[in-house]
Amino acid sequence: MRARIYRPARTATQSGTAKTEAWVLEHAPASKREIDPLMGWTSSTDTQSQVRMYFESREAAVAYAEKHGLDAVVQEPQVRKHNIRPGGYGENFSTTRRGAWTH
Repeated sequence: MRARIYRPARTATQSGTAKTEAWVLEHAPASKREIDPLMGWTSSTDTQSQVRMYFESREAAVAYAEKHGLDAVVQEPQVRKHNIRPGGYGENFSTTRRGAWTH
């Protein structure tokens, strides 16, 4: 059975790094999804695709996958460079600011 180990990226609506420190192990879908003809809902018979396991470290996730015989693929995260301006947000409203403040 295939699995994917990764560290989730931050969501588009947040600027912080909450919920991005843990490593996640997800199983690859074993069967395709089908559309219910009556209601139009999407369903699948694969229950493993609903399982998402969280680990404190990459090594713990890889050890779990090896112990249970999972063919795991590790995706390394892209490290985000911090955008720190000198003066910060308060510099926008400083009384010593030169020039007009505009949008």
